[in-house]
Amino acid sequence: MSDDPCLMSAVEMLRHFRDRRLSPLEATRSALMRIETLDSVFNAFRLVDPERALAAARESEARWMAGEPCGLIDGVPSTIKEVVLSKGWPALRGSLSTDPDQEWTVDAPTVARMREQGAVFLGKTNSPEFGWKGVTDSPLAGITRNPWNPERTSGGSSGGAAVAAALGMGALHIGNDAAGSVRIPAGFCGIFTLKPTFGTVPAYPWEARATLAHHGPMTRTVGDAALMLNVIARPDDRDWFALPYDGRDYRIGLEDGVRGLRIAYSRTLGFAWCDEEVLRLVDRAVETFVDLGAVVEEADPDIGNPRSLIEDLWNMGLAYVVDGVPREKWHLFDQPMLEYAERGRAQSALDRMRAEMGREAMGRAMAAFHRDYDLLLTPQLPLVAFEAGRLTPPDRDMEEWLDWTPFTYPFNLTQQPAATVPCGLTDEGLPAALQIVGPKYADPLVLTASRAFEAVHPFVMPTLPHPSGDATRPQELDTQR
Repeated sequence: MSDDPCLMSAVEMLRHFRDRRLSPLEATRSALMRIETLDSVFNAFRLVDPERALAAARESEARWMAGEPCGLIDGVPSTIKEVVLSKGWPALRGSLSTDPDQEWTVDAPTVARMREQGAVFLGKTNSPEFGWKGVTDSPLAGITRNPWNPERTSGGSSGGAAVAAALGMGALHIGNDAAGSVRIPAGFCGIFTLKPTFGTVPAYPWEARATLAHHGPMTRTVGDAALMLNVIARPDDRDWFALPYDGRDYRIGLEDGVRGLRIAYSRTLGFAWCDEEVLRLVDRAVETFVDLGAVVEEADPDIGNPRSLIEDLWNMGLAYVVDGVPREKWHLFDQPMLEYAERGRAQSALDRMRAEMGREAMGRAMAAFHRDYDLLLTPQLPLVAFEAGRLTPPDRDMEEWLDWTPFTYPFNLTQQPAATVPCGLTDEGLPAALQIVGPKYADPLVLTASRAFEAVHPFVMPTLPHPSGDATRPQELDTQR
């Protein structure tokens, strides 16, 4: 772990708060200085609020000095994805079409639970417009850039959160994922994330892609993700899809290892592709599980190619989003989104039902698969981060972002837990990642397996200059890049 507060894990930070070797105010100042120093290059944030963050940090510091922290994450610098509601800060959803001049008085469940437990929110991280694509750029906020190479994309749609995590701009980051939106940027940026079982983390308000969307933690370590999940999985009666709250502590059993587990490894899921260099890194990562005592077999689940299912459901959701905005504002949209929405508008109710029944068949197939295998390993992404500002990589026969994300969206369709685990760097110094998938409700096992790998191969973050100067009152950043 680092001695630099902005690069500490939340777990380590809290230990230092308890021992009075570090204060929440010092940790917050360090994170804010990191943002001020680096974000003009990487553009992770749409909004930063130093005054409010420092005020919350002072309140946390007083609680720690009195020996009365208010919760599990009291004083930890944290961020909120731009599309997620939060009191006092606009949720413009990455869109020029959203009117900022309205009252913002509601915290989404993830924000409410973290605020109750003492999180110090620094600001809101960038997302593409309405989270519609797998890269993070928008007419509102510009391009969010990769922390390993700013000429490359961060991925999306939780790209700002992933960049903030990788660069030490806070320790705990709220993201959401309806087709890969926490796992894609985590894979490109080299951080850890978990897309929990659907319904584990309550959400409100639900978007048009409701039963595809999972809210989850984006962090630099597995332990921090488990800690954050303890907080955001707490109940909220505004979500009628939410699973019953069981009070589980996701930190328990985290060090149990994988010895004796039966694990499947699928390089392609039976239909996908993967670049050779990425596949070599993933193959090597899979060997680690053998070394740790798991029984690993190559096996593809019998799910066919679910591309048409996600495409139909995704486009219908976009049509609903677009039709909810007055037509006179449509010229403000990221224009390709209108093309996807038009495809969705052409779909019928029968098409929707066919897609949902296709999901049901996939879910049953994966449940049967997990009778034989405790976990499934796959590449997370078939390629590394490509040129920023593009929807697809250059010099490849691709037209849509779904063309290069074949390993993410299947597990939104089946609602299973899936983690992104950094597993090395390519020759050009860009991260690759392994995906660990569990059966529904096996989130603790996915975290345990992720931690087993991390214990042997600690995750590496990009090396950047340490912020210098007076970190007491960083100025709010220009958010119109």
